[in-house]
Amino acid sequence: MPKYSVEPADPSKSCKARGSNLRVHYKNTHETAEAIKGLTLQRAQRYLRDVIERKDAIPFRKHMGGVGRKAQVKKYKGATQCRWPVKSCKFLLDLLTNAESNAEINGLEVESLVITHIQVNRAPKMRRRTYRAHGRINPYMSSPCHVELILSPKSEKGTVKKGDSAGSNALSSRVKQGGGGFAE
Repeated sequence: MPKYSVEPADPSKSCKARGSNLRVHYKNTHETAEAIKGLTLQRAQRYLRDVIERKDAIPFRKHMGGVGRKAQVKKYKGATQCRWPVKSCKFLLDLLTNAESNAEINGLEVESLVITHIQVNRAPKMRRRTYRAHGRINPYMSSPCHVELILSPKSEKGTVKKGDSAGSNALSSRVKQGGGGFAE
């Protein structure tokens, strides 16, 4: 059994799937994986299908050199460039289907599963050649990738309620002490 980069908190309540040496671009797959991280299984599958049909887009945040600006990316905070990487979406959709089957075999509730971990790594480049002018030959490399993902059930919300001393209300309690929250 292959080793994953992280282990789930409760292996009996989670399922895994992975693909090695996938013939799909690393950079596109990385951005697609970042877009679906944290989504529920059904929401991620619906999102990827919408991208394939060009009803939605994948925001490119890290590998965005030469990626054009599109109007569809306006709904994503902090992104101005997007694409529709169809091949990456199909590969990740297949991996999600595989993970869903693994969950059903393990007797997990598919509706409650969330993508808690997804990681895309570069695989060894595959080599071809292209023929250039004046009898020269240049490399024509592909950039495959390894993908691993873990689905776990939704964690319950924390017991910290609004009004407790955690978070933004901690500042307001310091302001009430006087001095704008600064010790004098």
